[in-house]
Amino acid sequence: MRVVLMAGGSGTRLRPLTCDLPKPMVPVVNRPIAEHILNLLRSHGLDDVVMTLHYLPDVVRDYFGDGSEFGVHLSYVVEEEQPLGTAGSVKNIAHLLADPFLVVSGDSITDVNLSEAIRFHHQHRAPVTLILARVSNPKEFGIVFTDEEGRIRRFLEKPSAGEVFTDTVNTGMYLLSPTVMDYLSGGTERDFSRDLFPLLLQADVPMYGYITDAYWCDVGSLQTYQQVQRDALYGRVQLDIQGTEVQPRVWVGRNTTLPQDIQLEDPIVLGNNCRLGAGVTLAAGTVLSDNVIVGNGSQLRGVVAWNGVFVGDDSHLEHCILARHVHVDRHVTLNEGVIVGTRSVIGEEASLSQGVRLWPGKRIEPGAIVNESLIWGTTGQRYLFGQRGVAGVANVDITPEFAVRLAAAYASTLEPGTSVLVSRDQRSVSRMVAHALMSGLMSVGIHVLNLEAIALPIARFAAQTLSVSGGIHVRAHPDRADQLLIEFFDHKGINLSRARERQIETAYFREDIRRVILRDVGTMAQPNNSVAAYAQGFEKWLNTKLFYGNPAKIVIDYAYAVSGVVLPQILNKFGCDAVVLNATLHPTPLNILERQRLLRELGQVVTALSASLGVQVSANGERLTLVDNSGAVVSDQELTALMTYLVLLTHPGSTVAVPVTTSSAVETIAQQLGGHILRTRTNPTDLMEACQHHSGVVLGGAAETGFIFPQLHPGFDAMFTIATLIEMLALIGKPLTAIRQELPKVHYHHRGIRCPWIAKGSLMRHLVETQPRAHLNLIDGVKIGDPNTNNWILVLPDASEPLVHLYVNSHDAAWNEQMLHRYTHRIEQFARLETVADAKI
Repeated sequence: MRVVLMAGGSGTRLRPLTCDLPKPMVPVVNRPIAEHILNLLRSHGLDDVVMTLHYLPDVVRDYFGDGSEFGVHLSYVVEEEQPLGTAGSVKNIAHLLADPFLVVSGDSITDVNLSEAIRFHHQHRAPVTLILARVSNPKEFGIVFTDEEGRIRRFLEKPSAGEVFTDTVNTGMYLLSPTVMDYLSGGTERDFSRDLFPLLLQADVPMYGYITDAYWCDVGSLQTYQQVQRDALYGRVQLDIQGTEVQPRVWVGRNTTLPQDIQLEDPIVLGNNCRLGAGVTLAAGTVLSDNVIVGNGSQLRGVVAWNGVFVGDDSHLEHCILARHVHVDRHVTLNEGVIVGTRSVIGEEASLSQGVRLWPGKRIEPGAIVNESLIWGTTGQRYLFGQRGVAGVANVDITPEFAVRLAAAYASTLEPGTSVLVSRDQRSVSRMVAHALMSGLMSVGIHVLNLEAIALPIARFAAQTLSVSGGIHVRAHPDRADQLLIEFFDHKGINLSRARERQIETAYFREDIRRVILRDVGTMAQPNNSVAAYAQGFEKWLNTKLFYGNPAKIVIDYAYAVSGVVLPQILNKFGCDAVVLNATLHPTPLNILERQRLLRELGQVVTALSASLGVQVSANGERLTLVDNSGAVVSDQELTALMTYLVLLTHPGSTVAVPVTTSSAVETIAQQLGGHILRTRTNPTDLMEACQHHSGVVLGGAAETGFIFPQLHPGFDAMFTIATLIEMLALIGKPLTAIRQELPKVHYHHRGIRCPWIAKGSLMRHLVETQPRAHLNLIDGVKIGDPNTNNWILVLPDASEPLVHLYVNSHDAAWNEQMLHRYTHRIEQFARLETVADAKI
């Protein structure tokens, strides 16, 4: 029987332990959860396993390989774009499942008798058998009711207190016939309990429940993670614990020696190559992984320490969890419930209070007393600001408390009594954070101009017309649907420089925040003419006669996301027929599939109305996706080339500023039309500043960031881009489909490749050192190309994720494919070798 092991979880509720580790790879008594599951499967003769992966898939594949080392045969399926849910991920591989199969969750620890469950399934000849368990608190799980024969009659996912009708719960392990997957459509997110099983019940498909009395625990939180460690140590669940049992319930790994004066209280597990100092005390419940060092006189009670942890002399640690390569200095106190993320450093004589959690990469200064969690940030970040501002998950990273403190730190770098404008998108969470930011500004004596919900380009324009020191805008992150983005800009509307960001970070981390007396607290005002001023400036830079002479019909899709539908009013004023779609706010940001569906619908509307073009506006008015007059979607790289072509055709001899990642089509266009191309770093601030400080720049940016027209304001502006596009098309007198045929053809590929933070710097150095100087361009990342051709490769580290981006550009398709394959393999191999080398240190 084939087994589907769902190992794609990110373990959000186990943060900060899973920021850089998939949940199935979290160790329980020094082995990953998924390894314990494989051991269980093998013990019941189940050795044909397919793993479905999503979050950090390479971590899982690198550890398990083909499965031969673990006595099974492993194959993998990776959900690249988005998680498909428990049932959706199985539907995705339905072609691999010709016979009855077993589905096992990669999040649980159990010693259930799978052989008995399989016999039960065969005896009842049912299409579906759920493995069920009885628990004391069923509210956290999907509860299931079975009749006397074991047939499932009712179930309820995550019931309220009044809805609990049994203590029998769904364990996430199912025996299924392939035919039941026909009830689901492919390519969409679907869940067994919420979607498939209700359909089967409604269709009266027989489903049975095998109730086990064996141990089962869903490792769904930090509390259950600690509990399952204790249960394994005390034998409540039968797991294979590595090491030699040198005395009852004390397991010791290879090359680990115990000093004579060590004090041990069973049960304890010590991994391989551990070094323990004189006078060390290890109390019951302590689990040390491989390569852990504990200094003289330190006391560890119920501590779980992962690979490579260092604990200095005379430190006291109580029932806490330390992730990989955490460094705890001398005389440190970690109280009960402390969780420390990967590669964090805790200085000498520091103390962390009960329940404090440190996200990965944090540094606690010597002697510091930490009473609250340091949650902000992701793996490898030690700064507040990322590529575009301050980003994080709302109410996890970006809380009202965090926003107040951030705004106060920013305000402390400004002159007292000056003004700052604050704006946001229409989402409730953005309103909450914006109000907290305004409170922080006012507490430091800064006056607030509250623009409320407004498109970001209008806010940037307002910064130029109002007497302000700067502005803050809060919105849903344009690239991460689960995150908020807080952007800061100066009095011109340009994002802050890195130097200004460092000033704010310094004030924030040092808590160098001034407070003012009661009479100096800032005031709040609400300017009411910002939209009108923007519209007036908008009209100033357009040739309105062209609009009246060539009336256009366009379709604008706001995709439920843009604050303030201003553009149709302006265009209608000029005689354009603007049809608006989806202008009301959607409760949550759209995912990729939903946005693609809206694009297809936009194309259909464009063709049905015989419109000149269609646009989907996103990123709160900054970006657009273009649909031509035939209803076809224009790709990002083609849109950048198209805008470059139109601008240089209508503004001969001018300059277009583009990020270093843009395809070489823009250079080809500039050579044909006598224009100039200015390459900049990908950082939005660099693009804005280049457009302001280089004379002759008429257009800046790219489709991925949005386009800048510096005569209007220095920010990205999809609304002005649309109006200018209509104007240029009217001037040229050709439809979009004809102009697209005139654009140069370039083969361009982009691929994101996993690369640990520790390997990024050495990878860049390696690429520079192994290439001729004449072939290198180091504007941003490492760009390798032949000076005599437009063939190039760009390797660019991601600013906020453990990724590097590989871009390959050429007029030769075969060369492009060859370089894409070669450099992907080269980067992956280098990152793997660097990770292995770091693990050995």
